[in-house]
Amino acid sequence: MFRFFRSTENQRLIARLVRESFHQHRFGYGAAIASMLVVALMTGASAWILKVITDEFVVFKRMDKVNLIALGVAGIFVLKGFATFIQAYFMSRVGNAIIADRQRKIYDRILAQGIEFYHSTSSSDLITRMTNNAQAARSVLDLVVTSYVRDLVTMIVLVGVMVWQQPALSLICFVIGPIAIYGVNHILKRVRKIAQQEFLSVGQIVQVMQETAMGVRVVKSFGLEGAMRKRMYKAVSDVENRANNIATLEAATSPVMETLAGLAIAGSVMVSGLLVLQGGQMPGNIMAFIAALLLAYEPAKRLARVRISLESGIVGVRMMFELADRPLTLAEKPDAKPLQAGPGEIHFDNVSFAYPESPPVFEGLDLTLAAGKMTALVGPSGSGKSTILNLIMRMYDPQSGRVMFDGQNIADATLISVREKIAYVSQDTFLFAGTVMHNIRLGRQDATDDEVIAAAKSANAHEFISAMAKGYETDVGENGGLLSGGQRQRISIARAMLRNAEILLLDEATSALDAESEALFREALQQLTVGRTTIVIAHRLSTVHQADTIVVLEAGKVVESGAHRTLLSQGGLYQKLYEYQLMP
Repeated sequence: MFRFFRSTENQRLIARLVRESFHQHRFGYGAAIASMLVVALMTGASAWILKVITDEFVVFKRMDKVNLIALGVAGIFVLKGFATFIQAYFMSRVGNAIIADRQRKIYDRILAQGIEFYHSTSSSDLITRMTNNAQAARSVLDLVVTSYVRDLVTMIVLVGVMVWQQPALSLICFVIGPIAIYGVNHILKRVRKIAQQEFLSVGQIVQVMQETAMGVRVVKSFGLEGAMRKRMYKAVSDVENRANNIATLEAATSPVMETLAGLAIAGSVMVSGLLVLQGGQMPGNIMAFIAALLLAYEPAKRLARVRISLESGIVGVRMMFELADRPLTLAEKPDAKPLQAGPGEIHFDNVSFAYPESPPVFEGLDLTLAAGKMTALVGPSGSGKSTILNLIMRMYDPQSGRVMFDGQNIADATLISVREKIAYVSQDTFLFAGTVMHNIRLGRQDATDDEVIAAAKSANAHEFISAMAKGYETDVGENGGLLSGGQRQRISIARAMLRNAEILLLDEATSALDAESEALFREALQQLTVGRTTIVIAHRLSTVHQADTIVVLEAGKVVESGAHRTLLSQGGLYQKLYEYQLMP
């Protein structure tokens, strides 16, 4: 057991876990530890009192001591029972609190990460760490406390009783102990690798389940049930096999301990019998020794197996701290200040940017988006339109150059002050679990019902919402699965309208709307964009006719800029794109 704790990495992880958890829950742990000490002492007392019972009743036949000794026995076991309850009560409460604390910290860390983190980390991995790793932290702490306090102290007390009663016989146990530890060490070597593989297999189960739920239309339409079933069965079988392997290794410690303990007890009984029958030893001493030996067997077995259990749990703790220690992909500066109010001009000053392990999107981009005006970004796929929106929202920071709001570098501002100025509608509409009212109100959480309904009317969503059985209290399902694509998009537009932010970003916001709905939306947009900086991305150029300025991008460069009619008259890329859409 102690060799495990001398492992540098394991020692560091456990020390950190204890340091971060014990102070916060010191009262609960203190009560549990005090109760464990009482349990250990009462266990030793229950072995010791057998000496008194045997000598007083069998040897000396002192009947006047019956009541006193019976009262002592009752007191020992009542106190032990009460202490056991206190220990279990506080360990459970503290353990549940630790799981909750860890899950909150993991979630806070995940929320603090930038978009790049989510692109490089699978959601199934995050879910596994959020659930299993927090449970692993509790398990490791429980094992450390119970091993170091209850089992170890119980062993020390019982060994003390054994040595006090029969020093010579105790040597038999001291010879057997190292042999048992050697056997467990050999088993432990195989556990570490299996435990880590089991965590990875659990992540695979979550991933397949997510893909099945989110891609059910593709699964059904392409007849992929068999392929998905095969993947799930394999992941489940991998977890089952590895769990069975660990269970086998854990179970293997039992025959080792049982055999060695049986030899030790048999030898002790044989020697003690000779001492009583031929050596004139008091039978009370022998009874107390054998009772202590038998009572020491269970904590000794738990101590022998605790290393295997800890090795399984420490894998989850290691993965939890890996996530907690992962550097933030995007963070505020220590001296970040809120953005000051302004008219809403956005300026890209010599901006260069590339996504991780990808060629540059922009190199030295200079672009000004006029305050209070609508600017449309058009161009072929991959020209950098969506990247401009990502940089405006500060989902990423440029490798060089500055993104300026009214002359202020947003990299120097607090993230919340940047995002508060922006309302965003993407082409990949996302709705949260809950009602229609809830999803629209997320645009501005202090909005009244009347303001939510007004926003829905502006987005041409009120009519279909009112036609539903529960109206605005209709549940949208997971990611809006109970609504059509166009309905989801109109709710998303209503959410952005309700936000009433200084800057409105529309990334293919009308892609799921039919022609009539798009025309109504453009009418609403004319009112919404008055005096507001609006950036629109649209592949359907009919959507951008009303823009004050159209910026044409190609390969990360601004190749044209101007009003719709002006660009059509120039015969450049915009005219080509426009003509492509008019072709039958």
